[in-house]
Formats: sequence, structure tokens, C-alpha cells
Amino acid sequence: MKKNKQLDTLIADIYEKVEILGRGEAINVSEEDLDKFAEFMKQALVDWITPRANKKPTLRMSNVGKPNRQLWFDMNSEREAKGINAPTMIKFLYGHILERVVLFLTELGGHTVTDEQKEIKVNGILGHMDCKIDGEVIDIKSASNYAFQKFKNGTLAEDDPFGYMAQLAGYEEAEGTSNGGFLAINKETGELALFQPQELDKPNIKARITKLKSEIKGKTLPDLCYQPIAEGTSGNFKLPRGCSWCHHKFECHKDANDGKGLRVFEYSKGLTYLTKTVREPKVNEITHRFING
Repeated sequence: MKKNKQLDTLIADIYEKVEILGRGEAINVSEEDLDKFAEFMKQALVDWITPRANKKPTLRMSNVGKPNRQLWFDMNSEREAKGINAPTMIKFLYGHILERVVLFLTELGGHTVTDEQKEIKVNGILGHMDCKIDGEVIDIKSASNYAFQKFKNGTLAEDDPFGYMAQLAGYEEAEGTSNGGFLAINKETGELALFQPQELDKPNIKARITKLKSEIKGKTLPDLCYQPIAEGTSGNFKLPRGCSWCHHKFECHKDANDGKGLRVFEYSKGLTYLTKTVREPKVNEITHRFING
């Protein structure tokens, strides 16, 4: 009788199965599994090329872990949301495809995948979990090399700007499980990592949702998501990494620089958003390009 696979052997089992290709041996895959994979790829493309209606943002399990202030702006900002640029849309497509590749490899390694895209609800907040693997909730992530290290080294709880830990906690709360985690693939190297956080590292998701609902309905802005940090030793301060990519940054920091707002400077290493300018940087200022955020 075949024994059930355990999560702790997942990566090793996948690698063992795939490595025979490097030795010139074929992997046996059924026609049924090939058709299933092909059908998913087709559906991924159909979903990608089909535009979605622009609806007002709502709380959902995929965003409840984001900083309160960012979500407040998502739900309350009067500023018209800009469209998503082409490179980002392409990134969404191959990220979605990579996630399916990971699940294909998981099944190839002899592990059981169930409950794909199952709808769940916690405290009125809906979500769709990626899947369960061997009976545990697993969120599939395709990550850059930088982000991948958080999963590989188990440091995600220390730097989790997208709220992945809260997302996982929500799915587990709904399913009554507690040993789930993240199965990540490094988009640059193909390396895989399984990270199962400790229970103490996961937020109390019901309390989190209750507090969040209250704050985003209020007229008072929640505290800053991240505090500005020093830019060198000149006395200048800039937005930290967590704020630089947020599309609310100009509205959020409109009081920066004594009420003049953020100033944007083009360094060779990339853009820097100054919140306090004591000494004028000796690089090109391009604030005018971002006047409308």
C-alpha cells in the first residue's frame, strides 16, 4: 500500500523526480495530466486577455495583511486610479503560469493537491486559497531572488509588506488547520522553497479584520505604514523601500518638505523620494513628472 507523502519531503521529492531529466531519462506523465496542464495554460491566457471591470477596492483575504494606512487610501482616496502598465501585466501572466508549473511539479513528486481556488470567508471577508498540499493550506508564490530569500530563510514575518502571513492565517482559520505555509519558486534560478511559519508568527486574523474594518471606515488617517529614513548624513530623509512602490505615496506624504510634498531625484541607483530636503542633491530633480502622483 502506498504511503501518503509528507510536506517536509516535498522539495526533495520534486527535485528527485526532475533530476532524472538531467541524466537523460524520461519522466512518465499521463495524457490526463498533460491535458489538465494544457487546459490550465489556456484558461490562464483567456483570463489574462479578458479585461476586468474597474470596481471600487474592497477588503478581501488577499489584502487584509497590507498596512492599514495603505488600505485606507485604497478604500477612501478620491484620486482616480491609474491603469496597470504593460510590463506589470506581463509579470502577472508569467507569475500565474509559474504557479501552475509549481503545482504540476508537486503532483509529479507524488504529493496530493486539493481545494484549488476554494472560496473561504472569515468575519465577512472573502478569499480564494491557492490550494492544499497533503491536507495543509499552501500559498504558491513566484518571487524575485530578493523576495525568495524570505521564504528560503524563513524571515518573511520580519518583512512582509504584502501581508502574506495574514493571508495564510485567514485561509487556515477558515479551514481549521495550522501547519500550512508557502511554496515559493525563484523566478531567476528555478529553485524551490517551502516555508511553514510558526503559529506565533501568524497574526490573529479575526482581531486583525475587526480592527481594520473600523479604521478604514474612519475619517482619521491611520499611522504611517513606514517612517522616513535618513538619506546619507546630510540631514535629508527619504521614503523607505516599502513606500517607494506605493501609488498613494504623493497623497500620503503631501505634508513632506514643509508642506511642499515629496521631491523626486534621479540617482544612478534609481529614484529617491525625499520627505525632508536639507541639502540639495547634486542629481537631476524630476518631481514635475510626478505632480499628479
